[in-house]
Amino acid sequence: SAAENGTEYLINETFARKIGWNENAPGQQMRIAWMPSYGTVVGVVKDFHFNSLHHKIEPLCFRSGNLSSSISIKIAAGDLPVTMRRVEEAWKTVITDRPFDYEWLDDQFAKTYGAETRLSSLIGIGAGLAVFIACLGLFALAMFTAESRTKEIGIRKVLGASVAGITGLLARDFLKLVLVAIVLAAPLAWWAMNEWLQDFAYRVEIRWWMFAASGVMAVAVAFLTVSFQSIRAALTNPRATAYVYNTKN
Repeated sequence: SAAENGTEYLINETFARKIGWNENAPGQQMRIAWMPSYGTVVGVVKDFHFNSLHHKIEPLCFRSGNLSSSISIKIAAGDLPVTMRRVEEAWKTVITDRPFDYEWLDDQFAKTYGAETRLSSLIGIGAGLAVFIACLGLFALAMFTAESRTKEIGIRKVLGASVAGITGLLARDFLKLVLVAIVLAAPLAWWAMNEWLQDFAYRVEIRWWMFAASGVMAVAVAFLTVSFQSIRAALTNPRATAYVYNTKN
């Protein structure tokens, strides 16, 4: 039959659109370069990604034939050892000149985006370490600032300043630095992400709210880091501070 001879074809939507057939594709005659005769297009399948998302969907043609070196099998996920043993028995019965060897499709997908997975893990680890080191630096700087402004804090408390007011006073200077860092880093982050996404034919669009959310999180982490030492300094007994001041002077 025509199917057995490989002269009946299925094409995808991109193939039909590029050649100008569109919905009139079924019934059209076509010939693959190495085929001796023309065949008939019997149907059009919906577009699907048969390459990675780095590439656009290209024209695709299916035909029956015996040139393939592998076959795809959909199996139930119930008892895999028994199922695979039966598949192997069937393979050895029908195909006696080739060894039975297989691999899972999800492993193939994992290999397709292996570089992206590794890059994501490295970025996550690097970002986590950077945030941790930055928090340590902020904590140490807040401790130093609180110690150097002990007299000022004591005077403000004696004059009626609240814990919240003193905490805000000490944290304000650090939050200004964090905001400046966000303003400087956001354009660089946008440029780097945009350049990386250019490698994908299908990609998400970078939105402003992504940077806004990241900025809010950075400010929140910085505030929590600084506020611990700021609250501790604000809760210091002003009389003890004045006593230390008087004894030293």
